[in-house]
Amino acid sequence: MKDAASDVEHKRVLGGFDPIDVAVGARIRLRRRMHGVNQEALANALGVTFQQIQKYERGANRVSASALVRIAASLDTTVAELVGEDGAGQTSAALLPYVTVPGAMDLLESFAAIQDARCRRLVSEMARVLAQRPGLDGETS
Repeated sequence: MKDAASDVEHKRVLGGFDPIDVAVGARIRLRRRMHGVNQEALANALGVTFQQIQKYERGANRVSASALVRIAASLDTTVAELVGEDGAGQTSAALLPYVTVPGAMDLLESFAAIQDARCRRLVSEMARVLAQRPGLDGETS
């Protein structure tokens, strides 16, 4: 049985959120986005507020078993997929932190829609250069 001290220590990871809750929330967000469902629509389907969906997706609030079953049904998936026990393997787990960054799915969808291979290479190179910059805070170099 876990004691309160170990639970507190465990939650210090990831800004105070349990890493398992964060991973489940990220999978919910990814699946929701893949299906083109906004937070409000999912919230309505579950009978909760969209703020509650935001908390689930950030891992700030733990998703109950009953809510997880309803979320899975609403997003046409399984509970196993949402908790990462579907056998999707290491590739899916490795991609999860990248595709759950706010804006990543929009960028990926737009990038995939670019027909010209040269333009895709230019966009990719621009992203690499921007990622190496320390920050864009309005200062000029």
